[in-house]
Amino acid sequence: MSLAETVIAPLHARIRADIEGAILSGTLRPGDRIPFEHELMAQYGCARMTVNKALSGLVEAGLLERRKRAGTFVSRPQIHMAALAIPDIQAEVTGRGQTYRLELLARDVLPAISVDPERMKPPRGAKVLALTCRHLADGVPFAVEERLISLKAVPEAATADFTEVAPGSWLLAHVPWTEAEHRITAAPAGRLAGALGVAEGTACLVLDRRTWRGDQPITHVRQVFPGEGFDLVARFTGA
Repeated sequence: MSLAETVIAPLHARIRADIEGAILSGTLRPGDRIPFEHELMAQYGCARMTVNKALSGLVEAGLLERRKRAGTFVSRPQIHMAALAIPDIQAEVTGRGQTYRLELLARDVLPAISVDPERMKPPRGAKVLALTCRHLADGVPFAVEERLISLKAVPEAATADFTEVAPGSWLLAHVPWTEAEHRITAAPAGRLAGALGVAEGTACLVLDRRTWRGDQPITHVRQVFPGEGFDLVARFTGA
């Protein structure tokens, strides 16, 4: 945006841009409360209507949520899929009454040029954190996860401890995103057979997910589950 455009932009647009910028940069994180309307009125020297217009636009965009008598908060990302909800792996395992454990099998920092563009297209010159994790239920492999995280979008991931907390859980708690994509396929275990503790030809469920913040990629993850140990269930009712 040019200096001239900044000067003539309506005040509500500037307020919205300031808050949106803080969210997309990670300064404001999911669950954070933004200043109350009267505080924003004092900060920007404007009427309540101006502040309300800015906040309403961010609510409609899904970046903010209003809570009655509590204030306005940065939205926690929710994944919506037609007739399908993909559970958190740790919650799924513990919900079955089993003991959950995470193993970090590999951790590398890669140049953007070495990343498969079908999985992620990081900015030129950027670095990407590549993680391989194994999720276990009662000590038995439940899923293997291969994840790429753009260090341009999430620089703090470079020093995060993923030996105790799953990368997906950490990202949801620390990094807001604006767009997500899921893809579900079936494939043989192949090269992941050893990590999964199954034969190479064993049928597996493969979940791919990508998330973005604006036009900037955040992460790509591929989670592979042995077919006999995992299922997706949806219940329908007639009209």
